Amino acid sequence: MNGVISSWDLSVGVDGPGTRFVLFTAGCPLRCQYCQNPETWRMRDGRRVTTDEVMDEISKYQRFVSVAGGGVTISGGEPLLQPSFTAELLSRCHDSGLHTALDTSGLLGVRATDAMLADTDLVLLDIKSFDPATYLRVTGGPVEPTLRFARRLARLGRPAWVRFVLVPGLTDAPGNVDGLARFVAGLGNVERVDVLPFHRMAAGKYARLGLCFPLADVPPPDQGLLSRVHAQFQAHGVPST
Repeated sequence: MNGVISSWDLSVGVDGPGTRFVLFTAGCPLRCQYCQNPETWRMRDGRRVTTDEVMDEISKYQRFVSVAGGGVTISGGEPLLQPSFTAELLSRCHDSGLHTALDTSGLLGVRATDAMLADTDLVLLDIKSFDPATYLRVTGGPVEPTLRFARRLARLGRPAWVRFVLVPGLTDAPGNVDGLARFVAGLGNVERVDVLPFHRMAAGKYARLGLCFPLADVPPPDQGLLSRVHAQFQAHGVPST
């Protein structure tokens, strides 16, 4: 099985539990204003590999990530843009005894078969915003496919972490946050919400790629805003980090 990737890396505590081998697939249908990986947007800019090549690379780190309580995360880009490639990797990692995580926006959730999700120990679901107009402004796409996918994960009982990027003046409206908190609280399978403070560390990438970073003048959220947002999730009984 062939696929197209951007890169792979090791991370700790960011892309799932423990130390993770993270594979970044190439290609994404969304254009989030705060995207930190613009180099993954276009599949043609990636590198074609086989699942055997990826598994060979993973095998070099398998003992290390296992002892460190981690596993493998398939990220992107958008992994579900390449569903067969992603499914095979998740299956082979799962069969190898590795903890598996799928990092997705959920926009293409219909491409994830039940069999794929059975091989996925954790879904990192990026819900960019709850309000449809805000979601469209942030990503250029619709929110409803993501919400349908979230409900499906709940019906299947698949564990999930929801990830929400907090951007002052863009995603921080109290109604938007409260709507997301209420939605997540009703699912029953979400273990936590990661509130990710917006930052501008990708600005250099945009410059190197000849792209304009849309949020170059937006400051990171201050502690007061972060505290308010965490309090909104906690008011609905949703753990947030």
